[in-house]
Amino acid sequence: MPEVYESSNFIKEAIEDDLKSGRFQSVHTRFPPEPNGYLHIGHAKAICIDFGMAEVFGGKTNLRYDDTNPVKEDTEYVDAIKEDIRWLGFEWDDREFYASDYFDQLFQWAEQLILQGDAYVDDLSPDEIRQYRGTLTEPGKNSPFRDRSVEENLDLFRRMKNGEFQDGARVLRAKIDMSSGNINMRDPVMYRILHASHHRTGDSWCIYPMYDFAHGQSDSIEGITHSLCDLAYEAHRPLYDWFVEKLGIFHPRQIEFSRLNITYTILSKRFLKMLVDNQLVNGWDDPRMPTLCGMRRRGYTSKAILDFLDKVGVAKNESVVDISLLEYCVRDDLNLTSNRVMAVLNPLKLVIDNYPEEKVEFLEAINNPEDENAGTRQVPFSKVLYIEKDDFMETPVKKFFRLAPGNEVRLRYGYYVKCTHVVKDEHGEITEVHCTFDPETRGGYSPDGRKVKGTIHWVSAQHALNAEIRLYDRLFIKPDPDNTEEGQTFLDNINPDSFSIVGNCKVEPSLIASKPGDRFQFERQGYFCVDLDSQNGKIIFNRTVSLKDSWAKIIQNS
Repeated sequence: MPEVYESSNFIKEAIEDDLKSGRFQSVHTRFPPEPNGYLHIGHAKAICIDFGMAEVFGGKTNLRYDDTNPVKEDTEYVDAIKEDIRWLGFEWDDREFYASDYFDQLFQWAEQLILQGDAYVDDLSPDEIRQYRGTLTEPGKNSPFRDRSVEENLDLFRRMKNGEFQDGARVLRAKIDMSSGNINMRDPVMYRILHASHHRTGDSWCIYPMYDFAHGQSDSIEGITHSLCDLAYEAHRPLYDWFVEKLGIFHPRQIEFSRLNITYTILSKRFLKMLVDNQLVNGWDDPRMPTLCGMRRRGYTSKAILDFLDKVGVAKNESVVDISLLEYCVRDDLNLTSNRVMAVLNPLKLVIDNYPEEKVEFLEAINNPEDENAGTRQVPFSKVLYIEKDDFMETPVKKFFRLAPGNEVRLRYGYYVKCTHVVKDEHGEITEVHCTFDPETRGGYSPDGRKVKGTIHWVSAQHALNAEIRLYDRLFIKPDPDNTEEGQTFLDNINPDSFSIVGNCKVEPSLIASKPGDRFQFERQGYFCVDLDSQNGKIIFNRTVSLKDSWAKIIQNS
């Protein structure tokens, strides 16, 4: 659990006060996702707060799906949410619940409000309801159906439940105050007619409670002491309080915190679904997505995400976190846990002319200098190698210390080599670089003490494995993707270079046994993860993150 949730913050202090005052005897929280999409890193913050605060005080946390809209919900999302929470390291034991578990009770409470004169059936259309609601500066006006008798409202509501009316024909509304300064209190809709099958209750119901009616009462039923949610629900709190007070039921305490906002990132489930539905990304688990499944597929670790949330902390005021902090946390964790390997993304053939034709040596390579228990591996070395094209320059620029005609460099774990000449094709493109090696420099050190300024990585051509590399970058080109010019949307700020495939890569043979999810540092390249699409001998790697943050330089030069 992130340390920040064990340290001082305003939520922890509020809970401490509640326990000292005797308002509550224990702590019971819940994480209440709607199963209409996949969780993103913003949800991870809420998960850490909900589970973390309960753990700090020796309490319990429920997982409760607020499944009140059958049109948008699916068991696919239910299962994915559980997988993501467990991946973050949290468990809810036997406390898995659904708002749909409480449909009978919610219906009874709706009837109670009707009988008390606190709810009525309205025949206005959805558009008319919006028109009657008013604006932020103008009060709303009462529906012409607001003063129906209790008997008529009860009869109509039961007939709604029995399926006598079409979708949208009628709704049940709370009778509060159409002149309230809080629009949420202007006779909000409690139930609507939806002739749709629910993923758990099937066709048992054709009316469904609105989220704002079901949410607070579900908390009450479960005995939730502290309903922790983001600031978007602050204006809804008076409504939740109104419902539980009118019903005379257990009253949880709602505490709001700032939601997570990250540069170059959209954290709206609705907008993320638009990206998926419009096929602008390759599904919810596209490695460019801020979804937890997307980050997992990209190679992010749960520890890196928790470390990031720890650094962000818990606050009451909205702020925006630079995405480079998240990338720093990912690098920091992977640096400690990822074995180093050599991979050549853009191969150029290097021929060592004075190396024996059939000879193969095995050189000892360090798996992870940050982990003394990681050990070493044997890397094959032969006459013909692959190096990166960028590591050779026929006419070197100033301060180019890698391979060039007449220049000597060190091959990682290998020998000193000096370029003698190149071979070109009919188009003038270099196809081979030829060099000689110094057999006295095995291990990369010269007995005569001479120094070289450049060290490059390589892969033996005879032993190399073919691999596909998928390069991912930030999905948007602007720090605030939703900040657009007139007539544009966040979709206009998608980065056209956020994804590319490099198909002719060469990697060292030790990777033959790698499995989807395995993470590595490609030396001098970045951190990479074996993708789920790897199968039948084809290895596909996703770039998780580069070794350094290059975006600051790109922005400065743009």
